[in-house]
Amino acid sequence: MEKLGVGYIGLGGRGYGVLNGVIQMNDIEVRAVCDLVEDRMLKGKKLVEDKYGKEIFGTLDYHEILSRDDIDCVLIPTSWNAHYVIAMDAMEAGIPAAFEVGPIASVEQCWDLVRTHERTGVHCMALENCCYGRYEMAMINMIKRGVFGEVVYVGGGYEHDLRGLADNYAGGMERSYHTMCRNGELYPTHELGPMMTYLGINHGNRMLSLTSTSTKARGLQDYIAKHGGKEHPMYGKQINNGDITTTVIKCANGENMVLTHDITLPRAYSRGGRVQGTNGIWMEDGNHLYLDGMNEDHSWANMDDYIDKYDHPLWKKYKEKDVHDAHGGMDTLVLRAFFESVKNHEAPPIDVYDSVCMMVVSCLSEQSIAMGSMPVPIPDFTNGKWVKREELPKSPYSLYEIHDDLFEKKSFKYFDFLK
Repeated sequence: MEKLGVGYIGLGGRGYGVLNGVIQMNDIEVRAVCDLVEDRMLKGKKLVEDKYGKEIFGTLDYHEILSRDDIDCVLIPTSWNAHYVIAMDAMEAGIPAAFEVGPIASVEQCWDLVRTHERTGVHCMALENCCYGRYEMAMINMIKRGVFGEVVYVGGGYEHDLRGLADNYAGGMERSYHTMCRNGELYPTHELGPMMTYLGINHGNRMLSLTSTSTKARGLQDYIAKHGGKEHPMYGKQINNGDITTTVIKCANGENMVLTHDITLPRAYSRGGRVQGTNGIWMEDGNHLYLDGMNEDHSWANMDDYIDKYDHPLWKKYKEKDVHDAHGGMDTLVLRAFFESVKNHEAPPIDVYDSVCMMVVSCLSEQSIAMGSMPVPIPDFTNGKWVKREELPKSPYSLYEIHDDLFEKKSFKYFDFLK
């Protein structure tokens, strides 16, 4: 099997973890690694060399990777402020790029990505793994099959107690600067990515405007006072980002999308998923499902009792391989979606327009909050193409269409990389 040559840029905690999964794929060859911190670069280089039994190229300057002639694509799991610049440089070099998720600082940065793609013809993709979560893909399947009727409301959140990162903040973790200095929906893509697929955003629908509001910021300092006291280097530091940020997005076809960012108060983890239409509702919290006429007393059913029935066909095939990774399997699927698009020289399932729509919510929510929760317009990055988009590449990894015929073939080989 011909191997895809990968350049790997960014070897922090997330980057190193993903790298370990990439090198298990037998049709992928990581040929170069990079990080600004030499110890991280050398650690990643050794991980790959131990796996392959041969030396690979390592550098502190990602431009050296982009200038190589053995690189077919690059993965960019870097910090929030770096990924978009590296992705643009990769596209300029003619190399498809996939970057780990995070917010973006300005609308102009989004336009930079779009214009670079349109000028060069080279693709980039946000590695939003939650789009490939089992339950999220089951929702796509149920919506496409009409189970919920006409969908009118979707919700989701990044609801994750991250107060334990306080020590990392004190050590200069980049995320800390965003939390300390910004006030908005700082991590929208996990919830927004799946929600966009539910409603066909950029494919016959678009996000028109948003309003955002945020509570006061008390949770992180309360945690530091209780667990670190006055000796903690973060004690008494200004925290601008509110404990809970709620963002409401209005769509062209009349639906509402509601996002929640909640990381500095005690809570159990949830992505807060919700899909509601004329025939029923699913709510991730409690794993509740209710379809019209399901129970005479209008009581909830458990989605787990129906997941096998409504599994997306990609997940039905995937479960046969009994794959496990750090996020239950979806990390592998989102990476494969990108790699398959590179192999086939076609647009990825999450293209540049989808990617920037996920990320732009961060800076727009800041604007809304700063103006007293006033509505803020969301740019149409497709410049009108959303009304009638070109036909999407036919792939089992497609998020806006389900190609049943691809899964019926006995020659289904999309998971051969696992052998």
